[in-house]
Amino acid sequence: MSELNLELEVCGGCNEKIGVKDLTSILKDLRPYKREEITVGFDKRDDACVYKINEDISIVESLDFFSTMVKNPYDFGRIASTNAISDIYAMGGEPKFALNIVCFPEEENLEILREILRGASDVCREAEVSITGGHSIHDKKIKFGQCVTGIVKNSEIWKNNGAEVGDYFILTKPLGVSLVMSAYSVGMTSENNYIEAINKMTTLNKYAAEILKRYEVSSVTDVTGFGLIGHLDECTENSVEIFADEINFLPGSYEAASEFLFTAGGQRNRKALEDEVVFTFDDFALEEVLFDPQTSGGLLFAAKKEEADKILDEMKKNGIPAFYVGRVIPRENKKFKVI
Repeated sequence: MSELNLELEVCGGCNEKIGVKDLTSILKDLRPYKREEITVGFDKRDDACVYKINEDISIVESLDFFSTMVKNPYDFGRIASTNAISDIYAMGGEPKFALNIVCFPEEENLEILREILRGASDVCREAEVSITGGHSIHDKKIKFGQCVTGIVKNSEIWKNNGAEVGDYFILTKPLGVSLVMSAYSVGMTSENNYIEAINKMTTLNKYAAEILKRYEVSSVTDVTGFGLIGHLDECTENSVEIFADEINFLPGSYEAASEFLFTAGGQRNRKALEDEVVFTFDDFALEEVLFDPQTSGGLLFAAKKEEADKILDEMKKNGIPAFYVGRVIPRENKKFKVI
């Protein structure tokens, strides 16, 4: 199909996420009814909820949606679906079916919506996820996402908060998505950098998760709107020593940060956690990348060093651009130390 004349607005994505401090403040006083079968809920800030069916199997479910962040509607559908499905992988589950969530302007060209849905359908086909329906409303801005349901063995549920002193963190995708998108929207990065960012956002975490299941890991999550530091904060009560030289950036992201191309989500993330971070050297661009909100980011996981080395080696052999992020150390005055 030829490219549509109407292009989407390059913005949005997980950069729109409400800040972690604001969410915590809102949710802390809620007292929702909780069924005893719910073994993981929003109280632990995990990636999805888990509902125990029997002694062997649980249902795992999550929901994600956001407004447009790339020009092409088909690419937007692919990114939104890849991002929504990722939460199921991050819990150790197998995604099974999805419901589409659509907000669409009444006067807009319906061919755009057709392409968004086609993109999501193609990603779901790769993930072996059935789209079983959904809900649509008219809205001033285009928004799309999915509610995804999967299953997980009770003995194989991954949680995001179990990293212990001595564990090493690995991330499976490079950072800098929102910085690249912002730079591209104002003509400050190349088309190639923009395309590379889309390629990473439309890569399912399925393949990294399949490798992880063969090893012992203590904490697993996916890096999205709260940025790398925000998601590390969920993973351990101890401190984290971040290896600056090991961090993998998307092409153009560090350069965008060097030109002070801030993102709103990045500044929310910085405001939430900057008092917990100490940088042992001056590199403002690096700081921005570490706080940068990711859309459809990689899996962030922790394991003992020997196990982590094996996982990293297998991932690299399978073409997954994983890299060391840092290690868990005893709690200090600052929770994060960038070295």
